[in-house]
Amino acid sequence: MEAFLNFLGSISWWMWILLALGLIAIRDMFFNKKHTISHNFPIVGHLRYLLESIGPEMRQYFVANNREELPFNRIERGWVYASSKNENNYEGFGTDRDIYQHQHIFIKNCMIPFQMEAGHPNTVDKTFLPCAKVMGSYNQRKKPYRPASIINISAMSYGSLSARAVDSLNIGVLKAGAYHNTGEGGLSPYHSNGGDVVFHFGTGYFGVRSEDGNFSMEKMKELVRNNPFIKAIEIKLSQGAKPGKGGVLPGAKITPEIAKIRGVEVGKDVLSPSSHKAFKDVPELLQLIEDIAEETGLPVGIKAAIGKTEQWELLAELMVKSNRGPDFIAIDGGEGGTGAAPPSFADHVSLPWIYGFSAIYKIFQKHNLTERVVFIGSGKLGFPAKAAMAFAMGVDCINVAREAMMSIGCIQAQICHTNKCPAGVATQSKWLQKGINVPLKSDRLAQYFKSFRKELIEITHAAGYEHPSQFTMKDIDVNVDDGELTKTLEDSFKYSKTPVEFTCIQDLKDCSYLGGHYKEKKSK
Repeated sequence: MEAFLNFLGSISWWMWILLALGLIAIRDMFFNKKHTISHNFPIVGHLRYLLESIGPEMRQYFVANNREELPFNRIERGWVYASSKNENNYEGFGTDRDIYQHQHIFIKNCMIPFQMEAGHPNTVDKTFLPCAKVMGSYNQRKKPYRPASIINISAMSYGSLSARAVDSLNIGVLKAGAYHNTGEGGLSPYHSNGGDVVFHFGTGYFGVRSEDGNFSMEKMKELVRNNPFIKAIEIKLSQGAKPGKGGVLPGAKITPEIAKIRGVEVGKDVLSPSSHKAFKDVPELLQLIEDIAEETGLPVGIKAAIGKTEQWELLAELMVKSNRGPDFIAIDGGEGGTGAAPPSFADHVSLPWIYGFSAIYKIFQKHNLTERVVFIGSGKLGFPAKAAMAFAMGVDCINVAREAMMSIGCIQAQICHTNKCPAGVATQSKWLQKGINVPLKSDRLAQYFKSFRKELIEITHAAGYEHPSQFTMKDIDVNVDDGELTKTLEDSFKYSKTPVEFTCIQDLKDCSYLGGHYKEKKSK
């Protein structure tokens, strides 16, 4: 035995390498039945798979230019990162964007900007920017709600995101005076740090699910009764990532905690159907909205990605006839989002936000319903200039998902669906989550929201207005491809938004329905 060990010890290190390579070559040539490249090119063929595996990172860091990447380019990500850290988010020596590119946005500034008087709320808090409308006001809900921030967190569930990520987001909205949409995974302890919450449910009815998988009104009432920080309820009809397709949560990702929150079995795949069981048509949807609002007292809204509009026409007609309907409508863009989806869905099913929203807004405007509904935009709108455009088109609030994830550390690795998120944001791996410092990341989410609101206020003032709700379609030009250099939004989309009733920011601050804990802060 000693002689054998001595023989092994006498072998040079380079001979060990040759031996290992020889074994790999034998394996590739005689036993490999799956990979043609490594079979035909033993050893060397493995380099191809290695380079392919790190290709996205190589392109992201060394190949792609600042404005080239999708879904968010380097300049956009850099602005979110700098804003969340309260660092310098300016750029010098002029823009490097091609301002003659198709759909480039131009915001028209005034010769004399809006001037704040002494004591104006924005002289005290440069980031205070609440919604100009109150959810549930028209329908006289028992507990109306005015979002205290025009930028809020879109639907992202615990299960899709990690516990520490959800914790960071929820504590962040508490600090920023915004609200946090739970996503369809149910209300978790990590959504329950005191920030305003919009409870969202889809076809799986997680968190309000009966034993047979249907919607349970009793569980909904109990949930709202036990969690007073829930300010509104959102019914998901579809989402931008995969409209018309049910979700799949693999059994491997279902921990005992997730199973308890969602009301499902540990280790068993959960398949969400593509359509709801609680209603089968538009009249039944309207009835469900009214039933939930009556039982909980909360504003109730719907979320959808837009394709065909016939059923939206019917919804508007029924709202006029019955004098009831959703308190808010969230329009999601077909650009996709945090939800994993087949490329055929993410790339081709449903309209991009700008086309989908304009189609729906025109329907509701035609029926004189725009003043009754709070419109929420969701689809890469987490940048002040894009938000200004969205407000000019008729939104009252915007929801952000991926931008919020970036503010707490997401690096756009685009492997959310693999459970291997390197930033610990979209994974259930305890090890990867440990990199998220919740107090620090919650500060960064709050700072991103505050930086966003401050910059949007400054853009609004430059255009001569006090609040973004005052933007009109004529205030924004976009580059077009039909022989003219630019057109206003009004000319491009063939409508002019309905003016939003607005007096002044001070009236919004004094509103008894204002969320974001501003009333508690004022009394201290």
